[in-house]
Formats: sequence, structure tokens, C-alpha cells
Amino acid sequence: MFELACFTSHQVYAWRPGFDKNNLGRWVRKGLLVKLRNGFYSFPEYLNESGFAFFIANHIYKPSYISLHTALAFHGLIPESIVHITSVTTLKTTTIQNTFGTFSYKTIKPDMMFGYDYLPFSKGKTLLMAKPEKALLDLLYLYPFYNTEDELKDLRLEEDFMQNRFNADLLHLYALQSGITALQKRVALLRSVYMP
Repeated sequence: MFELACFTSHQVYAWRPGFDKNNLGRWVRKGLLVKLRNGFYSFPEYLNESGFAFFIANHIYKPSYISLHTALAFHGLIPESIVHITSVTTLKTTTIQNTFGTFSYKTIKPDMMFGYDYLPFSKGKTLLMAKPEKALLDLLYLYPFYNTEDELKDLRLEEDFMQNRFNADLLHLYALQSGITALQKRVALLRSVYMP
């Protein structure tokens, strides 16, 4: 299971049908395993691996991809350092805490599950991260109070990124794809604020 990095008790039972589930609890108490949530485990050796918490975020609550403030910070759109990892999901909104950190999941409609990349991680693994344009769209979708110039300025998006690396046309296409008129208006306002 070590090569999987993040595994479930069901995978263990499939590998060893007669496995005693009490072993998992004992090994967690002894520090041989790290419990991520009910039925999900990893190994303490991964605690020091850079970016591993991103990898976990995708796996302990599926389907999901990293978005919102975490993705915006990852891509360099906002200056803040992020304390916990934010993702979006079609499942119910929840927060999961474990040794690797705090993982927050916000609910979006199934037809909003697009606009993410498979980023290479270690040893052939990948993680799902929103493109910068989709992370921003998800933010405007989930936090509709960003509907005035002042509120949008409070996001403090990096101007250099917005002027030179941000794909405004892609954001516009994503907004159209959402089919939500109010969201399209917020996107148009954001473009007028940051990309006049």
C-alpha cells in the first residue's frame, strides 16, 4: 500500500480478504499509519513530502478538485498564504481535518465540474487543480457577494498576472458554459475592474 500513498480499508480487504480491521487502529496508535478520515489512511513518511496535502485533498473526498483560494494562491493570483486547502465537489459541503491539514470542500452543481488540469505529482501520480480562470469563476459562483467594484477590488488579484498571464477569454467562455446569467454579470464586472 505504500506506493499508493493514500489507500482505503476496502483496498486492504481486497488485497487480504481475512484482514483484521483492528490492525489499522493499532497501527495508527503506534504511528505506523496516519488516519486521513474514516476508512482512509496514509503513511507518516509522506508528512514531509512537498505538495502531498494537495494529493490527499483529491482522494479523501471524491469527486473533487482543488480550487478557490488554494488554487488562486497556487497560480499566484492572490498574495495570501493559504492555511487550509479548499476544493469543490458535487458532494455535500464538508470539512475534514487530519495530521496533514484542514481540507474544506464546497458544493457545486455537477455541470460546473470542469476547468481543471491533471498536474504531475511524484512517481507518476497526478492531482486535480483548477485552472486560474476556473478557480476565479468558482469563487464568484460560490460567493455571490462579489458583485460590486469594491468587493472585487477587495480580492486584491495580482495585477501583473491579470494583465499578462490571465486568459480573460477563457474566463468568459467558462461563464457562458455555466449558463448562469448572474455569474456572467459578475465576470463581466470583474473584467472591467482588472482588465479595463
